[in-house]
Amino acid sequence: MFTEFISSDGLIRDAAKTIAKMQVTDAERPIGIQIYGHIPDALVEAAVRAEAAGPDLIDINFGCPVTKIARRGAGSGMMREPDKMVEITRRVVESVKLPVTVKTRLGWDENSKIIVELAERLQDAGISALTIHGRTRAQLYKGAADWTLIGEVKRNPRMHIPIIGNGDITTPEGAKEAFDRYGVDGIMIGRASFGHPWIFKEVKHYLATGELLPPMTVRERVALAHRHLDKSLAIKGEKVGILEMRRHLSCYFKGLENFRETRLKLVTETDPAAVHALLDHIAEVWG
Repeated sequence: MFTEFISSDGLIRDAAKTIAKMQVTDAERPIGIQIYGHIPDALVEAAVRAEAAGPDLIDINFGCPVTKIARRGAGSGMMREPDKMVEITRRVVESVKLPVTVKTRLGWDENSKIIVELAERLQDAGISALTIHGRTRAQLYKGAADWTLIGEVKRNPRMHIPIIGNGDITTPEGAKEAFDRYGVDGIMIGRASFGHPWIFKEVKHYLATGELLPPMTVRERVALAHRHLDKSLAIKGEKVGILEMRRHLSCYFKGLENFRETRLKLVTETDPAAVHALLDHIAEVWG
């Protein structure tokens, strides 16, 4: 698991919201604190502070494509400055005792897919594992992820660190294909877990047995949504807990007929009790 990515600038300024993102629990282990930024000194200091919070590893995010981050040269914006990326990585590795990993993309755009050479350089800088998202920064999350270059990195005889593939893994079958076809050491699932947090259980079961778990019933999904909401409220507080659950609750019940009005209520209601009541209503009507 990884924390939300944390701004190195915010962390060294002691921004309360940023520091709160570093809180980890034993139930989450092994967990990495993920940092991002574009100023070398700030990233080094942020890594040292992150290490003091007690994670199992430090992860540098060179993959986020969001414009407000990339245009500052952070996240996947660093793909335009590979020398700087490698130097930052080397300095972070040297500044902490924990393993350091990197997440990045294929390149900045279609004409600059530099990941095969870049992977070697990042490995030489001392990282312990590399996660590659199969899109360029220019693609954002559009189009299909291209795993071809991820496989090429993995097959490179110079590479000896674990390679983790990321992008468009939404089913157990897709996860197995990533391992079988591209030879990766691991896979990362992000957006596909929204409203479907049991995907990890499904994938592990399929990889172990070759069999698909039966689909969760509506009532099972409702029970899980109740639990998810309670945990979000306990950890984030009522206001943020409700807001952050909306993107999950909007996806929990995909495929239900005549559900539009109820979904709208789920993603606009601000009272936790009312959201719980809506969930009970879903179980009664569609369960």
